[in-house]
Amino acid sequence: MRVLRSMRFMFFALVLSLLPAASNAAVFVSVGIAPPVLPVYDQPPCPEPGWMWTPGYWAYGDQGYYWVPGTWVPAPYVGALWTPGYWGWSAGLYVWHPGYWGPHVGYYGGVNYGFGYMGIGFVGGVWHGGVFAYNTAVVHVNTVVIHNTYVDRTIVEHNTIVNDRHVAFSGGPGGIRHDPAPQERIAEHDRHVAATSFQSAHQNTAAHSTNAYFNHNGGHPSNVAVQRPLNTVRPAVGGPGRATFNPQGHQPALSPQNRNSNQPQPNRSFNQPQSHQAQPQSHQAAPQSHASQPHNEPRPESHEHH
Repeated sequence: MRVLRSMRFMFFALVLSLLPAASNAAVFVSVGIAPPVLPVYDQPPCPEPGWMWTPGYWAYGDQGYYWVPGTWVPAPYVGALWTPGYWGWSAGLYVWHPGYWGPHVGYYGGVNYGFGYMGIGFVGGVWHGGVFAYNTAVVHVNTVVIHNTYVDRTIVEHNTIVNDRHVAFSGGPGGIRHDPAPQERIAEHDRHVAATSFQSAHQNTAAHSTNAYFNHNGGHPSNVAVQRPLNTVRPAVGGPGRATFNPQGHQPALSPQNRNSNQPQPNRSFNQPQSHQAQPQSHQAAPQSHASQPHNEPRPESHEHH
């Protein structure tokens, strides 16, 4: 028994060491039951220039899986791109890999979250001359206040992994099958920045909402996507780092005046369509059926290490 416990501890330590640098500051979570399918929803329009879309996802708490709504957030610095978190299957457990900011979009398991995150990279827009331009082929914007837009459907087609069943995890039985693409491997060596205070407050608010939990909503949360982060007041109009709203008890995003010289530089890599074609998933199975019976499901194992 002691040998078995020791081997399990070594396994978790190894997995934790392989997580991206940005995730080392987050909580390490592993669960024995697959996350529910991703809800289908409409994206609210982007409210301010320089704001980035962060797709919704299933997080895990004391009462099981709960939905964190997709939302627009101010970019922490000019050139910042968001890599979404994802659930990855390993040795019988589903491990959460937190998202992060960086100059390139890295690997997020091939999970098609939609709205620019089609499974590989990000095709919802590009930074150019310190200004973010939105690809309205896949994202919605408020054209009254946002005028930097374009339409590029080709890059969307080249970076889409078909996910008709809306699977929310990578690998394992019924999971997405996608190994990191070359540009995703390059992003692993970038300097990463963890989720901003706005994003942390947004998730924390969702975690305290009873209806957000799967065992209450059955996979159909009432708050699926919101235009602005939860538990915030309306910000003043501004680009990256200039938003003035402040979640309760949290610090504001970085401003151009207080960014240090080591901050990642703006990304230019997504101006051109990707050169490879993602393969559609033709053998995906539905997510684990036992996740649809929250009242009778066994208590998953959850390990948290800082």
